[in-house]
Amino acid sequence: MKHIFTPKETIAFLDQYIIGQKEAKKAVAIALRNRWRRKQLPEELQAEILPKNILMIGPTGVGKTEIARRLAQMADAPFIKVEASKFTEVGYVGRDVESMIRDLVRQAVSDLKEEKRREVEERARQTAENKVLDLLLPASPPRLPEEEEETPEEEVLEAGENGKVRFQNTRERFREMFRSGKLDDREVEYQIQAPALPQVGVLSNVSMEEMGIDFQEMLSGLMPKKKKRSKMKVRDAYEKILDEEIEKLIDTDAIAVEAKKRVEEAGIIFIDEIDKIAGRESKGAGPDVSREGVQRDLLPIVEGSSVYTKYGFVKTDHILFIAAGAFTVSKPSDLIPELQGRFPIRVELQSLSEEEFVRILQEPKNSLIRQYSALLETEGVTLTFSPDAITRLSHFAHRLNSEVEEIGARRLYTVMEHVLSDISFEASEKAGSRIEITADYVDEKVLPLIGDTDLNAFIL
Repeated sequence: MKHIFTPKETIAFLDQYIIGQKEAKKAVAIALRNRWRRKQLPEELQAEILPKNILMIGPTGVGKTEIARRLAQMADAPFIKVEASKFTEVGYVGRDVESMIRDLVRQAVSDLKEEKRREVEERARQTAENKVLDLLLPASPPRLPEEEEETPEEEVLEAGENGKVRFQNTRERFREMFRSGKLDDREVEYQIQAPALPQVGVLSNVSMEEMGIDFQEMLSGLMPKKKKRSKMKVRDAYEKILDEEIEKLIDTDAIAVEAKKRVEEAGIIFIDEIDKIAGRESKGAGPDVSREGVQRDLLPIVEGSSVYTKYGFVKTDHILFIAAGAFTVSKPSDLIPELQGRFPIRVELQSLSEEEFVRILQEPKNSLIRQYSALLETEGVTLTFSPDAITRLSHFAHRLNSEVEEIGARRLYTVMEHVLSDISFEASEKAGSRIEITADYVDEKVLPLIGDTDLNAFIL
């Protein structure tokens, strides 16, 4: 972690993006702090202390996913979200449950590679710029031996020095032109590496990674890469050279080792819709068999096991699992007892009130009002909302949730989009104008639909 957050700091960070849900925020803040506490202990004791996985119970759209995602962002931890229901798609058990660990490792490698890329990018840019200049302005050819014999030595030296100075001055002028973009469309000839074999999928429905086989990597190692010269524009050649130089400066083996360690020590997996696999002791064949099968496949991963990935075995003992579900049809006790025991921390998230909708529209750093105002600002339109308009938007969103279906804060998206659709459509023709959304305008757009009981426009 780049910064060690106290539980209060964690909650303060989450408050910038999620309104309410104090119990859930408190639970994840403690889980994050316990990771730091564990690292302060002797190694023997560290191995014994396992993360206390969290089960979030609450309707959709109240912040379950956002809490987990923002926690990982704040802690700079590898993070993925998976839908538990996808593991029941095929047959009785469905997709390989261990794939979530492999996906997490791939995400960690990708994030770390991007991080290292930023570190070396400036060095790579300097090298790439010089290589582009070499393509634009090749060095002058050497003098022929017979020419050197006919010219006095002093004149040869003087001409050589003058030529170097002129060449360097010309090169610097080209550098300035390149940096200003004046040479972007000029064509140069550049030698690129072409793959010896086409990129094809081999037995894509089989988990080759689980078997430790990477056919593409194996074949590419056997077949040499071909080099070919190709004409391209300067800006395209620069991007290709830059990518090549960055790859040279990045130690991929070290990245794989570090990414694997990050996953094992700080990884977070958010398992959504876990209520969809709740169900056991069914009397016959059917969906329940599939759901219980997925639970039993999940169990060793959550308990702690070693999963094979292309980067080696990854231990899942200290990965933090946060599961979530609405549990409107099933209940947490419908999960098999062993899996229930692996999610000892249970927090219930509450449905959002009308007052919380008002806060959601205004307070978060990524609030909808900020987003829509910024979008229209790109067209030169200044968009503002009166306090009464915000209250009306919140009222209609809350009312639709209670009358149609509870989808939490996501209802605000549909209401806002409907209210602002005409303004968004005409914004390109209203540059320089100021538009204020009032309560009357909101009523004008929303009330006719509600009055006609035509609520389909608000159903996601």
